[in-house]
Amino acid sequence: MIKNYKKIAAQAVFFLYLCARIIVPLQLEKENPIEEAQRYVDNAKQTLKDNGELDIATRLYGDRKYVRSAGHFLWNAVLIALDAVFHVKTSHRRPDIKDYKDAVSTRDRKLLALVNNGYDTMHIAMSYDGNQSKAVCDEGFRLANEIIKICSKMMPKQQNP
Repeated sequence: MIKNYKKIAAQAVFFLYLCARIIVPLQLEKENPIEEAQRYVDNAKQTLKDNGELDIATRLYGDRKYVRSAGHFLWNAVLIALDAVFHVKTSHRRPDIKDYKDAVSTRDRKLLALVNNGYDTMHIAMSYDGNQSKAVCDEGFRLANEIIKICSKMMPKQQNP
């Protein structure tokens, strides 16, 4: 019987540890989503800088793995910025790209074009395909920064950095 209490106590301590490691950072993420999105862009840049060996002659990165990671960071940065403005996330199900496009299309056509291009560049070409072209990666960074900049202007003033 005492062994069961020790096991339950150990599980409770582990649960509290997980809460401190997961829930607190998620709460911090919500305080200033534009800064959080920019942090993701910085992480993508650092990933390619530290690990993405660029062949100057071909202008291709040597390893797809790091291009995929950078694309994933960039696309998540865009989703954080979009969620801050359009509140697409719901508790019922995971939102898909159509939900984001529908939300954006009602408010800003220019942003919709950027989101469509960003989805193709960051999510499909970089994250899934691992396109190693430096030009594609540079375009992904440009689109992510542009989308985040527009979202920061659309946010209510008390949340805008």
